[in-house]
Amino acid sequence: MTAVETQITYTNSYTIQHEDAYMTQEEDWDRDLLLDPAWEKQQRKVGLDKAICSETFFSLLSCERLPKPDKGKMRFHKIANVNKALDFICSKGVKLVSIGAEEIVDGNVKMTLGMIWTIILRFAIQDISVEETSAKEGLLLWCQRKTAPYRNVNVQNFHISWKDGLALCALIHRHRPDLIDYSKLRKVAQLETALLFLLEWIRRTIPWLENRVAEQTMRAMQQKLEDFRDYRRVHKPPRVQEKCQLEINFNTLQTKLRLSNRPAFMPSEGKMVSDIANAWKGLEQVEKGYEEWLLTEIRRLERLDHLAEKFKQKCAMHEAWTTGRWWIDFVFYLAHNVTHFKASLILLPFCKYFELDYHDAATVNTRCQGICDQWDNLGTLTQKRRDSLEVKLNSNQLLPETVSWMSGNECMNDEGGDGEDAGCTTGGAKLLIAVILSGINPYTNLSPQDISTKWDTVKHLVPLRDQMLQEEVARQQANERLRRQFAAQANIIGPWIQTKMEEISHVSVDIAGSLEEQMNSLKQYEQNIINYKSNIDKLEGDHQLIQESLIFDNKHTNYTMEHIRVGWEQLLTTIARTINEVENQILTRDAKGISQEQLNEFRASFNHFDRKRNGMMDPDDFRACLISMGYDLVSGQGEVEFARIMTLVDPNNTGVVTFQAFIDFMTRETAETDTAEQVMASFKILASDKNYITVEELRRELPPEQAEYCITRMTRYVGPDCPAGALDYISFSSALYGESDL
Repeated sequence: MTAVETQITYTNSYTIQHEDAYMTQEEDWDRDLLLDPAWEKQQRKVGLDKAICSETFFSLLSCERLPKPDKGKMRFHKIANVNKALDFICSKGVKLVSIGAEEIVDGNVKMTLGMIWTIILRFAIQDISVEETSAKEGLLLWCQRKTAPYRNVNVQNFHISWKDGLALCALIHRHRPDLIDYSKLRKVAQLETALLFLLEWIRRTIPWLENRVAEQTMRAMQQKLEDFRDYRRVHKPPRVQEKCQLEINFNTLQTKLRLSNRPAFMPSEGKMVSDIANAWKGLEQVEKGYEEWLLTEIRRLERLDHLAEKFKQKCAMHEAWTTGRWWIDFVFYLAHNVTHFKASLILLPFCKYFELDYHDAATVNTRCQGICDQWDNLGTLTQKRRDSLEVKLNSNQLLPETVSWMSGNECMNDEGGDGEDAGCTTGGAKLLIAVILSGINPYTNLSPQDISTKWDTVKHLVPLRDQMLQEEVARQQANERLRRQFAAQANIIGPWIQTKMEEISHVSVDIAGSLEEQMNSLKQYEQNIINYKSNIDKLEGDHQLIQESLIFDNKHTNYTMEHIRVGWEQLLTTIARTINEVENQILTRDAKGISQEQLNEFRASFNHFDRKRNGMMDPDDFRACLISMGYDLVSGQGEVEFARIMTLVDPNNTGVVTFQAFIDFMTRETAETDTAEQVMASFKILASDKNYITVEELRRELPPEQAEYCITRMTRYVGPDCPAGALDYISFSSALYGESDL
C-alpha cells in the first residue's frame, strides 16, 4: 500500500430535491400587519402548562366546565392545576401513559408534545369522518401531501415517521418559513453516521501505519516517507477538522436537548464521542511510531549503502593487488610486503551486513569467499617464494668463500694436490657464479618507468579528490543552513502556539466581561490563527527539504515538526471548541434567563474546584463541589446519589464534567428553589392581598400537611385592624428563604 485510501462514498437513500421545491409558503399573508409583535413576545412568555391545561382551553375543546383552578404561582399550585386537567382527560376515556403533572410543569418537551397530540386526537379529529375516510387517515394523507417536497421526510404513520422531528419541522416550514430554515436541519442519525465514518477511517488507517515491513532499497523507503508526508499534509487535516466539527455539533445538540428538558442524545454502542477520542489517541500514537520507524529504517539503509560502497572499493583494491602479485611465482620479492594487505580488513566490516540485515548479503558473502580463496592461494605462493629466497640467501653466503678461494688459488698452486679434486671444486664454483650472475635484483620489481606512471596517476587523482571534498563541504554547509533556517522558524512558532493556547484558556475561564465580549475576543483569536497558517506551511516546506537531504538531527532547536503539527492541531481544536462552549453558554443564558452575575458565580465556583485547570472537573473534584453546596454524599446512600447526579452531568460516561454541564446542573437545581419574594407573593394571593393570613385560609387553600406546617411556624401578626389569630406570612417567608439558602 503506497497511499492512504481516504475517499469515502456517502450514500443517502432519500431523493434530494432542489431546495426551491419546498421553499414556497403555503399561504401568502402579511405577518407584520396581522400580528402584533408585542403580543407575540408576551405569548412566548406563557408556559405550556398554562396554555395546554388551562380551564378555558379544555372548556372550549369539550364544551364542558372544569373545576376552578387553584390560585398561586408556586410550583405545587401549578402541579395541582395540571393534575386537575389530567384527571379531566382521563375521565373522557383517554389513556395517559407516563405523562405526569411534574413533567408538564417542568417543561418536558417530549411529554408536552405527546400531551398535545393526545388532545388533538381525542377532542379534534377522532369523531370526525369524511365520506369513507376517517379523520385520522385524512390527517395522515394531508401530512403526506404537505411534506412530500421535503427531503428526509417520509410520513407513513403518527409514530415512527415523526420521531426525528423533521416531519413536524416540514409542516411548520410549509406554513411559516420565517420560523425555520429547513435547509440547515439535519437528522440526528446523520450525526451518528458521521461518527461511524470517522471511526471507520481511523480503523482503516491504523493498519496501514502499523505495517512495518521494511523495503530493500533506499528509494522504496523514501517513497514510503513521501506517502506518509502526503498523508499528514493532505489526508489528515480534513479529518482533524471533521473530528472537531463533530465534537462541536455533539456538544451543541446536547445543550439544546438539555435546554428543552429532553433526554441526552446517546449514540449506539461503539459510536460514542469517547470512542472517537480513544481511537484518535491510538491513531496519533501509531502515527508517531510509524514516522520514527521510517527514519530509523532510512538511517539503516543509508549506513548499509555506505558500507556496501566501502566494501566494493576494498574488494577492488584487494583484487587488483592480488592480480598484480602473480609474478611472485617467477621473481624475487620481499616476503614482509605481503603484510601490507590483510584480508581481515575486508572481512571485519562484512559482519555489519548481517547485523543490519543487508538485502544483498548473499552476493557480498560470495565475493568475500572469493577473496579468501585468493588470499589462501597467495599464501601458498608466498611460502614457495620464501623457500626460493632462502636458497638464494644460502648461495649468497657461499659467495665470499668462493671469491677467497679464487684469489688464493691454493688448489692450483699445490704441487702435491689432487687434480681430480681441483676439477670438481672448479666446476662447482663456476656453477655457483653462473647462478649469482644470472639473477636479477630480488628487492624490488619497480622500474623508473613504473614510478613515473604512478606519479602521473596520483597527479590526476588529487584534483578529483579535492573536488569531492569541496562538494561534501558545500553539502554540509547547505545542511547546516537548512538546520538553522528550520530552527529559526520553529523556535518562533512553537512558543507562539503555546502562548495562544494559554491566552485562549485564560479567555474561556475569565469571569470579567460578558459572554459577547468573550465571543468577540475568541473570534479575533480565530482570525489570527487562520492568518498564521502560512507560517506553518513554510515550515512544512523546510522540513521536507531536511528529510530529502537525509538530515536526522538539529542541535539548534528542541522543536520537531511532529511537535509543531500536534500543537497546531490542538490549537485549532481548542479555539473551535472554546467558541462553541461560549455559544452554548449564551444559549443557556438566554433560554433560562441567567444573569451575568450568576454566570460569574458559576464560573468562579467551577474554576475553584478545577484543580488541573483544563476546563473540566474530575469526578472527585465534582464530588467536592457538591459537598460544599450541602449535598450529603458521605452517608450510606451518598454513592447512589452521586451516581445519579453523574448520569445527569455526564450522560455519555466521558469521565469529566464540563463547564456547560455544570451550568445546566446548577440552573436546574436553582430553578426549583423559590425565592422569598415568590413565597410572599403566593401567600398574598391566598390572603386576598392582605398583609396577614388566617388559620382558616391556610387550611382551606393548602393541603393539610402543608397547612399545619405553616400554622405551627408562623408568628402572630401585629398590626391595626387584624383579627385574632392572624399570622405573619412575611416574616415566615423570609425565615423560610433563609433556611433554604443555608
